[in-house]
Amino acid sequence: MSEAIERLLAAARARISTVDAPEAFRLQGAGATLVDTRPAAQRAEHGEIAGAVVVERNVLEWRLDPNGEHRLADIDHDRPIVVFCQEGYASSLAVASLVELGLTDVHDLAGGYAAWVQAGLPTRTRWE
Repeated sequence: MSEAIERLLAAARARISTVDAPEAFRLQGAGATLVDTRPAAQRAEHGEIAGAVVVERNVLEWRLDPNGEHRLADIDHDRPIVVFCQEGYASSLAVASLVELGLTDVHDLAGGYAAWVQAGLPTRTRWE
């Protein structure tokens, strides 16, 4: 990874909330929305987290902007939101963007979906 990207990630992570996989699982059980930003190919190859809402990274800010006309109505902004990607890099930058939009209870899943799997938390494949 280039030095510029490392600096960008460090700056983003310094101003966002990060949760580990067991905490994300606990939050989901308490009513948080998990948002999967991975492309369809990654979800098909690696699996999914049951109950996670899929919002691909390229439209995330438009779909979660609490004041936007294109926001997803089924995401409750009064409950925690946990965003994840495959390994936790893109989601860190995404959460930093969402904080800029005014979301206050939004978190990055440290290590992304890979960390969820490594923690032995439940996953499913598309054909299950």
